[in-house]
Amino acid sequence: MAKQPIYVKIMSDIENQIKDETLKSGDQIPTEKELCEFYNTSRMTVNKAISRLCEKNLIERIAGKGSFVKEHRVIKNLQLGTNGSFSDDMIATGKVPGSKLIEYKLVKGKEVPHVKHALKLKDDDFIHYFVRVRTGDGIPIAISYTYLSASIIPTIDIQILEGSLYKYINKLGYSIDGIDAEYSAVLPTDKQKELLQVDQVALFKSEHVTFLSDGRPFEYISTYYRGDQYTYSLKTVFDE
Repeated sequence: MAKQPIYVKIMSDIENQIKDETLKSGDQIPTEKELCEFYNTSRMTVNKAISRLCEKNLIERIAGKGSFVKEHRVIKNLQLGTNGSFSDDMIATGKVPGSKLIEYKLVKGKEVPHVKHALKLKDDDFIHYFVRVRTGDGIPIAISYTYLSASIIPTIDIQILEGSLYKYINKLGYSIDGIDAEYSAVLPTDKQKELLQVDQVALFKSEHVTFLSDGRPFEYISTYYRGDQYTYSLKTVFDE
């Protein structure tokens, strides 16, 4: 088996430190001299590793200061026509999306009256309820609490909930048309701190109803995003 090149080893070590947040956004990585001494290698090899990390948009060089971890917030576009897909947000920023299912159960409309009303259901109508931790490159970024109308989606393959729900919906032949959303800033509960691996960071709460192309509401979801990882943007054009 061929030995791993030293520059690849340096890149891998720094990437892992960024992923596990040993190195956070804005942190300075060790100097080239320090890396040369630590890995017992040449300045050329270290320079190659740093250059590749810059190409991957993980770090940036600042002349006269050194190399620093780039900020890796996810930028969510709020333009009309976007479907709110977390997986699409991750892919758009070069991250690998992931989901971890925390809880799943069936509830009745009468147990969650606000959801029943939003999804235009009756007291005895069943609703799928599940909680997922959403990740980007394995890092917890958000928690979603989802209610899905069983009148429209009677059954769910639980394994699907570890991936993209909207892709699954599309495969069933449904087309998602848009959302009716509200946004607010909140502090995390103790459970949310545990699941998101944070302390007292602010969370950005997105609460919305999702509609099919025929106008039927099929999903009510509350998602709590880490404020240090997620940024929302909105561009508007005014007519003269």
